[in-house]
Amino acid sequence: MRMEINLNELKQNHKLDKATYKKELAKYQNRLLSLQRKIVEENIGVIIAFEGVDAAGKGGAIKRLTAELDPRGLMVYPISAPKPHEKRYHYLQRFWRKIPQYGQIGIFDRSWYGRVLVERLEGFATNEEWERAYNEINQFEKTLTDDHYILLKFWIQISKEEQLERFEKRQNDPLKSWKITEEDWRNREKWEENEKAAKEMLQRTDRDYAPWVIVEGDNKRYARVKVLKSTVNYIENYLEKTGIELPDYSLFEG
Repeated sequence: MRMEINLNELKQNHKLDKATYKKELAKYQNRLLSLQRKIVEENIGVIIAFEGVDAAGKGGAIKRLTAELDPRGLMVYPISAPKPHEKRYHYLQRFWRKIPQYGQIGIFDRSWYGRVLVERLEGFATNEEWERAYNEINQFEKTLTDDHYILLKFWIQISKEEQLERFEKRQNDPLKSWKITEEDWRNREKWEENEKAAKEMLQRTDRDYAPWVIVEGDNKRYARVKVLKSTVNYIENYLEKTGIELPDYSLFEG
């Protein structure tokens, strides 16, 4: 279980020059591609969930994470508010339906954690429902990882000042203005409430079998490399613990 952390006090002074960024990106993208082949051979499913404040860079991180992977074994799910027909079921039902097959990778751009984040804050779930959800989510993830699944979760955090700068850039860019809505600005006014919910979520759902990785996101290059490197390292550790030989990376690296 994670020790309490102040998300607003994360050190955001990480820098990564362009040359190092490109080198690290290529290195870990190639390693992840090699690991994808091993995942297929060993019939292991991989689930990666992304959460974070608005404009944290989830989409950019996912784009770099998946850039070199074989698309035949990859699914990316952008999660939005549940549709009317989905509300007829338990909230986890729509996520069970998206769980990847063994040998595939499933990536969730936002996830089942909406229950204890936006649904909690906006009153879409009662106090009883979102309080109960912590145990439901832990059991959901335990059920998967007790089987043939690797599960990793990323929380990308940016500073309030960085978020404002990104919001303004989006609003003034005709190609990106669609990304910013009145709801985004309204959510920004609830920064403290969002941080409180996120801290509680991290505290109550960080488990050895399904850990949270907190990514300092003010520097996009650093954040993208950290996501890639963390994913590769976690899959490698899983394979080693289960006695599976790692790929020979030297075939791809000079």
